[in-house]
Amino acid sequence: MEAPMLRSRLLALALPLAALGGAALHAAAGSAPVARPKRIVSLNLCADQLVLALADRDQIAGLTRSAVDPAMSGEAARARGLPLLANSAEQILAIDPDLVIGMPARGSAAMAALKGHHYHMLDLEIADTLAGVYASIRQTAAAVGHPERGEALIARMERDLARIGRPGRGKVAAYYQRRGFMTGTLIDELMRRVGLVNLATKLHKPVLAQVSLEEMVAARPDFLIVESATDRVTDQGTEMLHHPALAGIARISVPEAWTVCGAPAYVLAAKRIAEQIERRQD
Repeated sequence: MEAPMLRSRLLALALPLAALGGAALHAAAGSAPVARPKRIVSLNLCADQLVLALADRDQIAGLTRSAVDPAMSGEAARARGLPLLANSAEQILAIDPDLVIGMPARGSAAMAALKGHHYHMLDLEIADTLAGVYASIRQTAAAVGHPERGEALIARMERDLARIGRPGRGKVAAYYQRRGFMTGTLIDELMRRVGLVNLATKLHKPVLAQVSLEEMVAARPDFLIVESATDRVTDQGTEMLHHPALAGIARISVPEAWTVCGAPAYVLAAKRIAEQIERRQD
């Protein structure tokens, strides 16, 4: 699935949260809250990565199938060998989880089919800022019974980000994807964090916008930030990114798995972008 489409679907899933009052841990009426759940199920690619980073391995009873895909998940290596789910109500019923995490958990088709069953659920908002990433980490860490791990992870992320600095020095970059999409909100903040100016801002476009090849050539940014998977031409969408007219623009390549979700891999993406900027300035 192409990243713009995936991000659109993730954003669409977030909409029901407004009616639910944001991210919160929900328990069945009259039941006691679970301090340290033993059977955690994740129903979302981004939730997978938070669960893998914060829960004990033996607490995890099910992840999405994308959890083991290194092209999509920054925690794919940790997910190997763990149970994978097909968003099936039958699978969830068989597991009888004591915590279900999603964006939102109750927004999935599987949970909708299990209306008569009461599960503890953590509805996370899609993190489109670093502050949102930290909030999701804290909420997940508390829900899985390891709040101290959340604080330790955030402290490490803050230390690592502080070391990176702002090597971009105001240069202009475009996060350019298949079929000319420039996206999204988290990427915009990531670019600003390393000292880059987002071309979308310069062109007075929303951070999620489609920019034609002609517009990109005319704008002539200092850098094109592209997903590593598009380093080679594999289809018509990636072919556009290798047009000869773009050949003179310096490229920064980052794995999509580090940017598709607001997760700990945010730091890896920032480091990779900063390193490639610095290499071109030597």
